[in-house]
Amino acid sequence: MKLTADQLRDKYLKFFESKGHAIISGASLIPENDPTVLFTTAGMHPLVPYLLGEKHPSGTRLTDVQKCVRTGDIDAVGDSCHLTFFEMLGNWSLGDYFKKEAISWSYEFLTGHLGFSPDQLSVTVFKGEGDIPRDDESAAIWKSLGIPESRIHALPKDDNWWGPAGTTGPCGPDTEMFIDTGKPACGPDCRPGCRCGKYIEIWNDVFMQYNKTADGAYEPLKQSNVDTGMGVERTICMMNGYATVFETELFAPLMAKIKELSTARPDSEESAVRAERIIADHMRTSVFVLGDPKGGVKPGNVGANYVLRRLIRRSVRYAKMLGIAPGYTRALAEIVIDNYKHVYPELEKNRETVITELVTEEERFEKTLHAGQKEFDKVAGALKQHGQTTLSGRTAFKLYDTYGFPLEFTEELASEQGLAVDRPGYEEAFKKHQETSKQGDATFKGGLADNTVATTRLHTATHLLHEALHKVLGPHALQKGSNITPERLRFDFSHPEKMTPEQIQQVEDIVNEQIKRNLPITMTTMTIEDAKAKGATALFAAKYGEQVKVYAMGDFSMEVCGGPHANNTGELGGFKIQKEESSSAGVRRIKAVILNVV
Repeated sequence: MKLTADQLRDKYLKFFESKGHAIISGASLIPENDPTVLFTTAGMHPLVPYLLGEKHPSGTRLTDVQKCVRTGDIDAVGDSCHLTFFEMLGNWSLGDYFKKEAISWSYEFLTGHLGFSPDQLSVTVFKGEGDIPRDDESAAIWKSLGIPESRIHALPKDDNWWGPAGTTGPCGPDTEMFIDTGKPACGPDCRPGCRCGKYIEIWNDVFMQYNKTADGAYEPLKQSNVDTGMGVERTICMMNGYATVFETELFAPLMAKIKELSTARPDSEESAVRAERIIADHMRTSVFVLGDPKGGVKPGNVGANYVLRRLIRRSVRYAKMLGIAPGYTRALAEIVIDNYKHVYPELEKNRETVITELVTEEERFEKTLHAGQKEFDKVAGALKQHGQTTLSGRTAFKLYDTYGFPLEFTEELASEQGLAVDRPGYEEAFKKHQETSKQGDATFKGGLADNTVATTRLHTATHLLHEALHKVLGPHALQKGSNITPERLRFDFSHPEKMTPEQIQQVEDIVNEQIKRNLPITMTTMTIEDAKAKGATALFAAKYGEQVKVYAMGDFSMEVCGGPHANNTGELGGFKIQKEESSSAGVRRIKAVILNVV
């Protein structure tokens, strides 16, 4: 069955709607109130409070399409299926149905609605480890659906266990579905999960049954949840019989343009194809990050800004390898926006911002490339002067990380100078860097840094701060992001200039006044239209479901938010602004703490 991405999204959502699921809007790529992850990396991230037991306004059965960015595998992009940006189809049960329904519906959709043959399907289940038994329940359900035991593989925790994403939190076994591509097995041990390409994972059902505690114990969750995920790009690829995701309609216009702009080819065709794929992937991701309705991420040197800069510059480097002339980022961005604007209208709305940032960063990197060459020449000259013949792995990684030089490029430059490169040393440095990068994807704990009382109270304080800024600076002072830990809050807001000491004191005084009033904090579920009508503060340019939660701090403020919050403002004790500074152009940042917590 031939299927477009639009058709797949529609089929998936309608299927789960027929199973009693509420269709909700996907969240921003920029996580709210979370210092542990740079981007939204899975559909479950915006739903963590509800997976932990908080009631969702739309009920216990949910489905959506979520934009995701994963930063840990940037260097794997260029093969047939790795992507930094992708769309995740998901459905969730929040303490409602469990394994039988989830597995049965996955099978029904794959075979009955997408047309995959049951004979193509192989699955994996959790093998069991320590005190947690083998997932015989999932295996039995698959058998009942007609999957023979020979195609049901029990794999260890490394393969069939999800979470916790951080050191503690919800987790549990999963079952994964693979399509057999028909390629010959690579050996007698070839099975789903093998990297030879015979089996392609297409769907994952996670059964969140446990909460891992700080002492390493696994306690049963108050509610058992289901969290599933199916990648749009990979599914379309399999449905249409393509060898790579880059042949789908989501990438084809980009790939064609890159070929058109190319005036040179590397020594090997494999290198050329890899370069084309990297450029296409990184440009698509950059457009979505820059065009996100929440905004706030621009090329820079820290966190998400750094990742974005790295993506753009890596694309530029590979564009040079293909002889693509400067200014290409504009042409590719236009294609991405035109290809997706009917699904994500924010891209059209932010078209000029996206293109301006890309072109500016492309121009900046031209200078960086020259600087990198100078750095290499300096190091190489010093080595030869002292009779040394090997460039250190640390230096090679610096050239990669700081200037965007891949190891192979550095090795080529070194070879021309009669030098070798310490590859093991480079790989060690790279491994450390990769582990650090993956923490951005892997340590997610929820909408906040954690669910402690201190963090919850600081989150509550952001509501008071937001409204106080409105009163002192004006209604234009809208939230642009926040970062909350148990120790402090960081709050970004739109404002064109530095706040005066008097304004800072005014804001602090207003917040403390509301804390002293011991205002009750109440939550009401309503439509987004009703929230607007009542004057609730929210990012109304963002997408919301039919029902939202509106938190009121007595008569002082009303804001659309997912929670959690304190019971009353008096719990905060006191509020102190420690610093007010610039975050980016037109955006200011406040760092604050709460004091004398009761």
